[in-house]
Amino acid sequence: MPTACAVSPETGARDVGHCMLEGRNSDSPIPRRRLYGRSRGKALRPGQVRLLKEALPRVAIAPGALVASSLFPFEPRELWLEIGFGSGEHLIAQAKSNPEIGFIGCEPFLNGVAAALSGIERENLINVRIRRGDVQTLFEGAPEGVFSRVFLLYPDPWPKRRHNKRRVVSEPIIEALARTLRPGGELRFATDVDDYAGWTLRRFLASPSFRWTAARAADWRTPWPEWRPTRYEAKAQKAGRGSVYLNFVRL
Repeated sequence: MPTACAVSPETGARDVGHCMLEGRNSDSPIPRRRLYGRSRGKALRPGQVRLLKEALPRVAIAPGALVASSLFPFEPRELWLEIGFGSGEHLIAQAKSNPEIGFIGCEPFLNGVAAALSGIERENLINVRIRRGDVQTLFEGAPEGVFSRVFLLYPDPWPKRRHNKRRVVSEPIIEALARTLRPGGELRFATDVDDYAGWTLRRFLASPSFRWTAARAADWRTPWPEWRPTRYEAKAQKAGRGSVYLNFVRL
């Protein structure tokens, strides 16, 4: 296993990058894996059941259907993807603020999908489509360079070392991102787990397809200007944990 290297608040961005590169030769390719984690939680309320029955079919997207002109009732300027949108707070806020952008949200957790559907209905959004399931199957049917921006925010850290291989950030996912992000497109990653920040940075730095944009420590300590905090970030802040915000550009 590669040596974990924490992102220290006292360490500058250049030093962080050097630190994360240590041990990368011990990394081994990870094949396409099964999806880990819960697919549903507590019992759904009647309103959520209704949304899943009535609203989800209207906004659901099947693998292989990523043709922007046919997904929405308008021609989106760009297509953005959020992997694992949780309850959809960030997805809904971004879609509301960017009506000219088409949004794809991918989430396997049924309760989270129901929460996002509630937000779509509440805000009367026409620029969001939902994929309930594994993002790997979505990538497999996606055209090259289809996305301009991808969000991966507070994914499950799987903190035990024997479970690290279950993390969504893996060589196959990075390769899929390299194929489906257009040149100049960006991946935005956030976590409150130092070890996961190191894990992610080390793998993207090893990829010839991406460039980490940070030039100073403030770049990875500070969220993006239009950032919409998530409930996971609020939980981390309440527990006294800071977050790391990593930005990677497709070369």
